[in-house]
Amino acid sequence: MAQALIIIGASIFGILGATHLLYTFFTDKFNAYDSSVTEAMKGASPILTKETSIWNAWVGFNASHSFGAILVACFYIPLSVSDFNVIQQSVWFSYLPVIIGLSYLILAKRYWFKIPLIGVSISTVCFVLAAALINT
Repeated sequence: MAQALIIIGASIFGILGATHLLYTFFTDKFNAYDSSVTEAMKGASPILTKETSIWNAWVGFNASHSFGAILVACFYIPLSVSDFNVIQQSVWFSYLPVIIGLSYLILAKRYWFKIPLIGVSISTVCFVLAAALINT
């Protein structure tokens, strides 16, 4: 059961991350409703450096955020399928998805909207239940 829960939780992370990546590069879903805001982001640089624009940083942050969610799936799904003993025998590998899930859950609650909050909540519940089953 713990194995299935980790696979389900990681799969949701992978789907959310892949969808986010596709939306970042192939749609206008992360553009501002007010096009002047998007144009201002393209024309402004952060105080940190003039080597990029706020817009380019925005796209990069969204892409790297997507890669992080995809990485959870790319790591935990194959590991759960091929060598679940590694997760079962390691407190670190059994609780790491819980830590990741809770971290994303805090971000989702504070900064995002309902769909990622629901997906991350389901994943995190799966990870918590799996860790509890493994470590009892």
